[in-house]
Amino acid sequence: MSVSDVLRLAQPPLRRFLPGLIWGVLSAAAAVSLLAVSGWLIVSASIVDSLVPLSVAVVGVRFFAVSRAVFRYLERLSGHHAALGQLARTRADMVRTLIPLSPAGLGRTDRGQVLSALVDDVENLQNLPLRVVQPLAVAAVVAVGSVGFIAFVSPPAALTLAACLVVAALVAIGLGWIVGSRAEERVSVRRAELSASLVDYFGSLDVLLAYGAEPQARQRIERADEAVRRLVTRSSLAEAVAAGVVSVLAGVASVWAVAVACPGLSTGAIDGPWLAVVVLVPMVVFEVFGAVPVAAASWRGVRASAQRVVDVLPAQLPPQLRSDAGNAEPPASTVLRLRDVRASWPHNGTARGDLALGDLAPGDLALGDLALRDAPALRGVDLDLGVGERVLVSGPSGAGKSSLASVLVGFLKAEGEYTIGGTDAASLSGPALREIVGLCEQHPQLFDEDIRQNLLFARDTATDAELLAVLDRVGLGDWVRERGGLDARVGDRGALVSGGQAQRISLARALLHSFDVLVLDEPTAGVDPEASEALLRDLLEAAGEQSVLLISHVEPPAGTVDRVVRIEAGRTV
Repeated sequence: MSVSDVLRLAQPPLRRFLPGLIWGVLSAAAAVSLLAVSGWLIVSASIVDSLVPLSVAVVGVRFFAVSRAVFRYLERLSGHHAALGQLARTRADMVRTLIPLSPAGLGRTDRGQVLSALVDDVENLQNLPLRVVQPLAVAAVVAVGSVGFIAFVSPPAALTLAACLVVAALVAIGLGWIVGSRAEERVSVRRAELSASLVDYFGSLDVLLAYGAEPQARQRIERADEAVRRLVTRSSLAEAVAAGVVSVLAGVASVWAVAVACPGLSTGAIDGPWLAVVVLVPMVVFEVFGAVPVAAASWRGVRASAQRVVDVLPAQLPPQLRSDAGNAEPPASTVLRLRDVRASWPHNGTARGDLALGDLAPGDLALGDLALRDAPALRGVDLDLGVGERVLVSGPSGAGKSSLASVLVGFLKAEGEYTIGGTDAASLSGPALREIVGLCEQHPQLFDEDIRQNLLFARDTATDAELLAVLDRVGLGDWVRERGGLDARVGDRGALVSGGQAQRISLARALLHSFDVLVLDEPTAGVDPEASEALLRDLLEAAGEQSVLLISHVEPPAGTVDRVVRIEAGRTV
């Protein structure tokens, strides 16, 4: 995806964008008309005896004053409705693009950088329709219309207004680019660095405090914050200078209009009321035209944000990962069959627990890079899992057990034969595959919400009674009731629960979703050895009739699994 693709995605379709643009033009035209009619009325009131034209002008002043506010409200309503709707679609498309990369393709990606791109930079893209395209289009239409209107009254004054508008546009854009372009383009980069610093600081605060490194991390945040403030100040200064120049040119346009139109009073080419119109209209036209410097600055910021989004999104899917495209129809049977399955991790991602230094040849590791370069994670795995079977996959650390789990749920592309009910798993879409095969990771992701919300995203229609029932199945019912029920919070990434409780909550989610095949990847990781056996027994019993593939280096209780498959160096033995 290129920068132009991101910008096109951020701009709402014409049918949704056009109403806001029309209301904006009408609002600006009403403002110009209001000042023109007001000027004509004030001067005419001092020299005209008849009240008829004055009464018409009074009605016009009232009409344009009210319509300006109404049109402005409709412009804001329509414009923001289109921009915010497009923003939601843009962010959803960005996340949808990243889904096939997660988690296998994001191993070395900075979480703060991704967070900043998907939140701050994507949100900044809404400025494209609201602060760039619409203001520029409105300013252009009103400027051309005003010059055309003045041309009927005084052609020389129209020429002066057009000249001043052209100079103002060139100066505003050029001066803003010279003074603040680098600052505006770098603001999003510095904000991303600040976001990354904050994420690292709060995510690792316990470690930083334990090793006395918290002051250095805090200084990093302060330096990043100072860089952002410095760039924002410089950008604001550039915008203020450009706006000041436009204001000066507005005065020049009015004075110049007086100079070129006044001779017409003696010749009868123009009268007093219309001279007032010629002098006052440039002021309000430049008020509308004052959006040009802001639009130019916003354009540079929007383009920089689009570039940041492109930097986060992949140019192409790594060949080691499978696409989410495919057939959404589930197979008739859920019998898993793997024959000579091979898989590798992308160069920027490493399976947690699967890195074995003994598998690496000299030169396979770059400095500070723990990504496998050439050695595949799986070199030939044969496995069968029938309906309702319990199979244990064992093996030493780094043997490829977690890589096998990633293959089964479609995070990694499987080379060889991987079928579900006789259907090639590669022909299924990623979401369809993950509707059949569910994964309970060795480090479950828990959100900083209550227990109810941590369960509901698995099935948002579940009632509280159903949630408590599934918690009873995994052995957490009494514990939840003691903590005050489903409203009890689990903390950031499960900080308020133990490792075993996090695993049970993860299994409860999987049971709510009713996967046909359940993969338990090292469920006893982070659990006391004394509690490991009890946890494995409870997890396997709670799974009921589901097929279970248990990946564990801990031997489960006798009689709880049907078969054992051992993996060593990426191969079944």
